[in-house]
Amino acid sequence: MSHRYYRLGTGPAVIVIAEIPGITPKVIDFARRVAAAGCTVYLPSLFGTDGADVNPTGVTDMPRAAGVAVKALGKVCVSREFTVLATGKSSPVVRWLRALAAKAHEECGGPGVGAVGMCLTGGFALAMAVDDRMLAPVLSQPSLPLGITPGRRNTIDISAADLETVKVRCGKGLQVLGARFEGDLMSPGGRFDFLRRELGDAFLAVELPDDTANPDAAIPPHSVLTEHLIDEPGQPTRDTLDRVLEFFRTKLDVA
Repeated sequence: MSHRYYRLGTGPAVIVIAEIPGITPKVIDFARRVAAAGCTVYLPSLFGTDGADVNPTGVTDMPRAAGVAVKALGKVCVSREFTVLATGKSSPVVRWLRALAAKAHEECGGPGVGAVGMCLTGGFALAMAVDDRMLAPVLSQPSLPLGITPGRRNTIDISAADLETVKVRCGKGLQVLGARFEGDLMSPGGRFDFLRRELGDAFLAVELPDDTANPDAAIPPHSVLTEHLIDEPGQPTRDTLDRVLEFFRTKLDVA
């Protein structure tokens, strides 16, 4: 498999894996913040139309905005690179992401790399952590497998073997940062309960009240670092963004 990617910044590498519907303006804004924090961002294009805005400009623009998301989700659902419903599996695209992380580490140096997955790609950052080069995995509103049954709501998209490897690494000091809104049905609370049970104190969970989300977003509270971010000092979503950036700086020894 092959995918193009974009690169920006200097310093240790961080892989920013976009959410559905893809590399939106808000995802680009977040990637630029990571670069401004002293990291080299690698932004892979896995689905969707790069740069397309999911937010409608008015009532007449709603069909276009909805079409952007539906088209991207449709591609994911039929692609063999993504495991959407099955439990106990890591998506095949994770292999490509691990290869990108290895390439990024070779190009940028430093102690290792970081990664942040969002929504459908949230769990990818966890599965990438089987590689010792992954020092700062961040899971923002991880949404796979789709929570259509209780069993799927109380697990995450990673194979048993990969999870065991990550657990061993957590026992040796690896930490995993996760963020979600408390009422988010796409990233249910049972998923974070599962991660607490499996990873123990190594899982650093941030769960935000729904009323802290940006009310101007087109969908209910979900995208902590992008669409639902209120980018003002003192706002809980901004505090979470700052915590993610500090997580990268600390784990990757950014000067």
